[in-house]
Amino acid sequence: MELRAGMDIFFYAVVFVFGLAVGSFLNVVIWRWPRKESIIQPGSHCPKCGSPIAWYDNIPVLNFILLKGKCRHCKEKISFRYPLIELLAGLLSVLAFWLFDFSRWYFIYYAFLASLFAASIIDIEHRLIPDEISVGGMVVGIGLSFLPERRIPVFDSLLGAIAGFLILFIVAELYYLITRREGMGLGDAKLLAMIGAFLGLRSLPLVIFAGSMLGTIIGIFFLFLSKEGRFYKIPFGPFLSVGSLVYLVISTGNIRVQLGAFNWILGI
Repeated sequence: MELRAGMDIFFYAVVFVFGLAVGSFLNVVIWRWPRKESIIQPGSHCPKCGSPIAWYDNIPVLNFILLKGKCRHCKEKISFRYPLIELLAGLLSVLAFWLFDFSRWYFIYYAFLASLFAASIIDIEHRLIPDEISVGGMVVGIGLSFLPERRIPVFDSLLGAIAGFLILFIVAELYYLITRREGMGLGDAKLLAMIGAFLGLRSLPLVIFAGSMLGTIIGIFFLFLSKEGRFYKIPFGPFLSVGSLVYLVISTGNIRVQLGAFNWILGI
């Protein structure tokens, strides 16, 4: 029993460190893709002075602490968002390991969650979701449904992608026809298409419901704080991502929740 517990702690530590490394890469994606920059070249560098960051200064979280949150060269402060994103990516990795153990599904669904995480941060900062994440993720999600021992059947993945896109596309078009103002963008529709491709058609009701409820609660709070009032644009991508996380946790059966009609929809 003690050996088993020790091994569990070891593997959780390994996947957490792996998640920190992924978080470091996500920082590059989050910074560069909205600016149409390559995530390969040039290498990591200080956004203030442009000095290259050596490998020994690129250890997630630890180097932020050792350098006291400053660039080694120009001494400018490094945003706290960098270690925060790394830590959250590490926690997502732990969650994925808890859900799927050390299997190929851990890597697949951790990549899915990490992509949603990156898309959410970009959406919050820039009010856009890169097609590299949403459209690329949708293609990958459908492709994975062709694997042997797949979790989502091919037809379900295809229907999930199509329905996910059409639902939010129609909502956005109706909103524009009624108000003559742009509300929900196509980026949200494409992100939900990616979610539907990975999680299947049956995931969409809960994802949309959970995302809408959370978005409404937080949205009301920000509407009061914003000078733009009811015209304040609230990014919906992060809420869809949280809804996907909720669905993934519940649908794997690790947490039993009584959701009424949703239990029948989810097949749990």
